[in-house]
Amino acid sequence: MTTELSPRERVMRLFSGEKIDRIPLFSGMGNVTVYGLEEYGWRFPEIHLDAHKMAKMAASNYKLFGFECAVVPFDMGVEAEALGCKVNYYEDATDILYPTISGKLADKLEDLDIKLPPDLEKAGRIPVVTEAIRLLKEEIGDEVPVGAWVLGPFTLAGQIVQLKNVYKMTIRQPEVVTHALDVLDEIVIAIAGIYQRAGADYMVIREMGAGESTLNPNTFASMIVPHLKRIFAAVDSPNVLHICGETNTIIEDMARCGADAVSVDQKNRLAESRKKLGDSTILLGNIDPFNTL
Repeated sequence: MTTELSPRERVMRLFSGEKIDRIPLFSGMGNVTVYGLEEYGWRFPEIHLDAHKMAKMAASNYKLFGFECAVVPFDMGVEAEALGCKVNYYEDATDILYPTISGKLADKLEDLDIKLPPDLEKAGRIPVVTEAIRLLKEEIGDEVPVGAWVLGPFTLAGQIVQLKNVYKMTIRQPEVVTHALDVLDEIVIAIAGIYQRAGADYMVIREMGAGESTLNPNTFASMIVPHLKRIFAAVDSPNVLHICGETNTIIEDMARCGADAVSVDQKNRLAESRKKLGDSTILLGNIDPFNTL
């Protein structure tokens, strides 16, 4: 007689290559629903700034729908804000608007002078996210895995300076981009470590800005892969590399970055990717989150 695994056991065994009873339904993205907000009577802007509310909203997907994880943070501004960028939370908005960067560190990548902050764990909303992770571990950590995510270095570069400038510089002055990514690698590794020490069971690096629809696949292979390799070599397992959009021509390069799993979206031709990668690579995603739901 087979004993049904808990969501936590199911996900963690998947990462370790052990036998599981069924495929788990979980994510590496920060996920929140309108129904969760309505359950607590909270507005969307306030859950990004309060660790208690962030944790409750992350847990609500499991409690309301049985989603087999709880993941924080919810928006893409945490890392950039910790480095000094200004964030617009749209506090007066009545619709669901995700926070965006309203003040960049510089207009051009070549004007950027960035270093690893000595007190990164206290910068911006890093303490909010780490406390939310701790609260989630206390509340539901025995039942479901708690995940966290960090932007990849190239995507983070597009948050702290003008994104179009970053893309231009990959062609005009690739050495400038490489120098900036060297520093951002350290920052991504440091933040991932902070979250893991707080209790995150698995870590996702989201490098959505480097997909083939925005970056030449050859540039991805030569410029992005070395930095992702460095990051995954330093980030504890389990870990996942996620890239949105078109990834069909870069899927093999994604796999050689060293992550424990590769995550793609609905634009990936998953059957083809499986043939390219073989049976040993954990391949996640390929579900259209909007139209499917």
